[in-house]
Amino acid sequence: MRSQAPCQKDDFMERNSSRRSFLKGSALTGAAYVLGRRVLARPNPLSVIVVGAGAFGGWTALELLRKGAKVVLVEAWGPGNSRASSGGETRIIRATYGPSRIYTQMAAQALRLWQENEQRWGLKLFFPTGVLWMTGKDDSYERAALPLLRDAGVRLEKLAASDCAKRWPQIKFDEISWSIYEPDFGFLAARRCCEAVFNAFLKEGGEYRQAQAAPGRITGNRMEGIILTPGESLTADAYVFACGPWLGTVFSFLGSLIRATRQEVFFLGTAAGDVRFTDAQLPVWIDNSRRAEHLYYGIPGNHWRGFKIADDTRGPVVDPTTMERQISAAGLAAARRYVSMRFPGLADAPLLESRVCQYENSADQNFILDRHPEAANVWIVGGGSGHGFKHGPAIGKLVSDAVLGIKAPPAEFLLGRLVK
Repeated sequence: MRSQAPCQKDDFMERNSSRRSFLKGSALTGAAYVLGRRVLARPNPLSVIVVGAGAFGGWTALELLRKGAKVVLVEAWGPGNSRASSGGETRIIRATYGPSRIYTQMAAQALRLWQENEQRWGLKLFFPTGVLWMTGKDDSYERAALPLLRDAGVRLEKLAASDCAKRWPQIKFDEISWSIYEPDFGFLAARRCCEAVFNAFLKEGGEYRQAQAAPGRITGNRMEGIILTPGESLTADAYVFACGPWLGTVFSFLGSLIRATRQEVFFLGTAAGDVRFTDAQLPVWIDNSRRAEHLYYGIPGNHWRGFKIADDTRGPVVDPTTMERQISAAGLAAARRYVSMRFPGLADAPLLESRVCQYENSADQNFILDRHPEAANVWIVGGGSGHGFKHGPAIGKLVSDAVLGIKAPPAEFLLGRLVK
C-alpha cells in the first residue's frame, strides 16, 4: 500500500500533451515568463501559502514576508524534522561546482546571506572550517571550477598533494593530484538553521500551520486553494510547493523527474583527547579522486558528535515517509575501508552514531523552480539533489522574486529542460 506524503497528490485531470507543450515552451522563455503585476503595485499585500518548511520552503517563506507578502507556512512534521532532506545536524557549504557558474555564484551569495542573518539573529550557525576539495588524475571538473570561483570572489588556494600532506598529515593523499582549498567556507548547523529561519519567520509576522496539505482543484489556470488534513481548506493569491522528496507524489507529472534515494551517514569516534580529527585541525573535505566509483565527503568534529563520513553516490530509490532508517552492514564496511585508506589514524575508530537520510534527486540533479504547467499561481520548488541546503537563502530570494513578479527564475531551473 502506498503511503501518504506530507503533501497529498493533486486531484486535477492528466492532460499530458498540453502539459508537455507548456513545459517545452517554458524552457525557452526568459523575462516574459513572469506574468502579472509586481507586488508593489498591488493595493493589498499578496497572500502566499508555502508548503514545506525545509531549506527551500523556509527561506522562501521568510523572503516573501520580508518583501511585503502575507505568508502562511504549512509543514507536516515541523522544520528540520528527521524525515526531511533538510534534517540532520550538519551540512557542507562550498563553492566548487566545476563548470557551473550559476551554482558557484549562488554558493558565494548564500554564504554572505547565512553570515548576515546569523549576525542579525545573534546565533552561531556557520562554522568556517575551510573546505578541501581533492581531485585525482581526471581533474577536468576542478580545472573548470577555478576561473568561476575567482569570478565569484571566492578566496581559494590551489594546493599540490605534497603541500596538503604537510598541512594535514592526518590525511593520506595517495591518488590525489592536487586540491582546491576554500578557507572561507565550511559547514552549517542544519537543524539549528531550519529552526532559526522558522523562528525568524514567526517573529517577523508569518503564520504557521502544522498539517498535511494537498493541492486543491485547478480551474481557469489557477489553483483554488489547498486542503489540510482532516479537510480544512486554505486559500491565497499564490502557492509555493517546496515539498522536497514528496514532490513527485504531490504532483504526479513530476513522478519520473524527482526520486528520493537512500543515503547513509556515519559518525566515528576518536581516541580520548585526540584533536587531530576535529574541525579545529581539519577542514571539511570532499574526495573526488575516484568519481567513477564513489565520492566520499566528511565533516571533522561535527560539534563533538564524531567524525562524519558519507558517500555521495546515489542509493536505492525509497519512500521517505515509511523508510526504516537503519544503516546497512555493506554501507558501514565500505565506509570503514575508505577511512582506513584515506585516514589511517581512524582505521579502528568505533561507530558512535549513524543516520539514514535521503536525497531528493531531479532527473539531472539540478534544482527546479518553475510555475505549475496548469496553474499560473502555483510554483514548484525542489530538486535539491544532495547539494541544495547550502543554497537555501539564495533560493529564497530567487523564488520570492519569481512569485512577486520581480524577476524570472533562471532558465537552468525551469521544468522544460527535463522534458525530452
